[in-house]
Amino acid sequence: MGAVLGVDFGTTNTVLSLASDAGVQSLVSLAAPAGQTVAFRSVLSFRETPDPARPRTVEAGPWAVEDYLEDPLDTRFIQSFKSFAASPHFQSTEIYGRRYRFEDLLGAFLTRLRVHGGPALQALPETVVIGRPVQFAGSSPDARLALERYETAFRRLGFSHIHYVYEPVGAAFYFAERLVGEATVLVADFGGGTSDFSVIRFDRRDGRVVSRALSHSGVAVAGDAFDYRIIDNVVSPELGKGSSYRSLDKVLPVPNRYYSAFARWSQLALLKSSRELRELKSLARTALDPRLEAFVELIEGDHGYPLYRAVSAVKEALSKAEAAAFRFQAGDIDISAEVARSDFETWIAPELAQIDVAMQQALDGAGLLPSSIDQVFLTGGSSLTPAVRRLFTDRFGAGKVATGGEFESIASGLSLIGASEDLPLWSETL
Repeated sequence: MGAVLGVDFGTTNTVLSLASDAGVQSLVSLAAPAGQTVAFRSVLSFRETPDPARPRTVEAGPWAVEDYLEDPLDTRFIQSFKSFAASPHFQSTEIYGRRYRFEDLLGAFLTRLRVHGGPALQALPETVVIGRPVQFAGSSPDARLALERYETAFRRLGFSHIHYVYEPVGAAFYFAERLVGEATVLVADFGGGTSDFSVIRFDRRDGRVVSRALSHSGVAVAGDAFDYRIIDNVVSPELGKGSSYRSLDKVLPVPNRYYSAFARWSQLALLKSSRELRELKSLARTALDPRLEAFVELIEGDHGYPLYRAVSAVKEALSKAEAAAFRFQAGDIDISAEVARSDFETWIAPELAQIDVAMQQALDGAGLLPSSIDQVFLTGGSSLTPAVRRLFTDRFGAGKVATGGEFESIASGLSLIGASEDLPLWSETL
């Protein structure tokens, strides 16, 4: 069937892989400003220009980050926008006088990704295999709506054969390349927005690996939810959370809903042009806590990216140490705190419980006990979180648990599936 492009469009990063019908697979590397990379940040930047023929410029990935760092005040920076994919409530957002639907955002992102992909992406193959979560992020997600939006964006690039495969299945095929015998494998993929599970049986027949799915499950919590807990417990109290404001002769609490939206990366990107910001500025004028002004400054100054870096840094450090220093400085805002791993694990306990339930659902769906699982493969950034890994080592034993391929596993597996004769078995189309 010729070359196939595998696309792992993630909440945090996007990775591409090309495979031939001979099964030769390679990741697409991009010459980013900081050097070669296969992980393309799933972010967008928009900037106004004085040219009426081209009133705004759009960038994506590391180049969007560079645009933002160069001129944060005059750049709209959008991250974690995959979180809107399945939301019927998200119709569009206005950016510098133009309305963008989700498929417009994704289309702009993919167009810039292709440009930066260089020669490898100049002549696109006809077939693309796109990873999709088992459970999309958001409340009451509409999976069909998400795939229809994906379809629109990818067809604009010229793909004629578009297939969708569960992300943990892609990771499973990557892991299967390393199997030396037959095995029943539980794959757990931890992205930014979702945690997904597949139980897959791999057998060898007539010299080839034959696979079949036993079950799938997923839950819309993962790395971004862990970030939310850090922001909510460390950052938001320093921005006036829990404070009060004066309204005529009454003292009222500042509503927590502002902080709930602020602590989610996808929502933070939209607060600058929202009604909530106008309300916050009004509250800040009569606030009893001057730190509410810092909250307004953070949103108006588009300081979401440095906040993301600070949260990511402390989260990564807590994967290696029992405590880590949190530091966030932007404009007049300066927040420092010592974060203990034990506190972090307490904060994320609700998310860990949901992940544990989803894992059990995968086992129940396959009709298996933990002892029937031969191998467990954990992939994705949050698989490095010690509390997440313990969920699996405690249940299956450390000897069965393997990790790796945090960036490349899904994209690599998707392209291998696309180049195999088993593609119709694993994919869905619209």
